[in-house]
Amino acid sequence: MMPENNMNQFTNNLPMMALEDIPIPKPDAQQIVALVKESGRVTGYQLSDGKILDKEEGVELAKQGGIQGVGIASRNGNEYLKSLPDGSESNNLSNLPSITN
Repeated sequence: MMPENNMNQFTNNLPMMALEDIPIPKPDAQQIVALVKESGRVTGYQLSDGKILDKEEGVELAKQGGIQGVGIASRNGNEYLKSLPDGSESNNLSNLPSITN
């Protein structure tokens, strides 16, 4: 069994371990301000400059350092963006407003 200190470090790092890639954002990187949803599913992202990207475009831009505060995760072979854990719930993607495109 892990000592409690090591267990806390492990559980604190779990969200980061779920990410496949954590791109380094460029100085002019945008933020995601809203999720684009269709039938309750995320289909894209609205950026702080007003631009709307589909999921694939958002992942590609994030990989190039164009979006800050996100990492790349994958489920069933599909890549998507996930908030970087920073201790603040308010900037998590799941807490952002939703829009329909």
